[in-house]
Amino acid sequence: MSKHIIVQRATKEVKDGMYVNLGIGIPTLVANEMEKLGIEVFLQSENGLLGIGAYPSVDEVDADLINAGKETVTITKGATFFDSAESFGMIRGGHIDLAILGGMEVSQSGDLANYMIPNKLVKGMGGAMDLVSGAKRIVVVMEHVNKHGQSKVKKQCELPLTGKGVVNRLITELAVFDFENGKMKLVELQEGVSLEQVKQNTTADFEVCL
Repeated sequence: MSKHIIVQRATKEVKDGMYVNLGIGIPTLVANEMEKLGIEVFLQSENGLLGIGAYPSVDEVDADLINAGKETVTITKGATFFDSAESFGMIRGGHIDLAILGGMEVSQSGDLANYMIPNKLVKGMGGAMDLVSGAKRIVVVMEHVNKHGQSKVKKQCELPLTGKGVVNRLITELAVFDFENGKMKLVELQEGVSLEQVKQNTTADFEVCL
């Protein structure tokens, strides 16, 4: 349920004509919502695909069509395939309007940790570091607390950083935060959530700008 709330809010960040990269995890669920919006969006994946569609039905599965998370996907009309060099050229060249990324931790100054937990198997960095430096806008979507009930919205990230001061907006199932000039601002509460709930589940310091 919390992921649904996050995804529904994240779709509002996408505008007509945008070139958008969706990170692994919760962000990939945004692709399923694009058709409902009735706008033209170009979803890019760093493994070499521009024009990602929704997740396939059983009859639509094609093992050759995958996103960066190795999940099978569909493609939209006019989709394009290319190599990793071309894909990262798009990212590093500033041609991605919006990157919606998952997060393990976000700090009050907009630092992001989203690619590894020490002493656990890591498949690789993927495109995370390139995206946070190359995309025009970074929106992070994640659950507000971890499975132990501990806040993932912290004064300082404890996990290895993907990027320092790179987050423009953070969306959780509780709230929406913006980061400006090194400061964290609460700009929205999710439906049915109180300010007190957000404060109880957030260790970061933030301004209330509701």
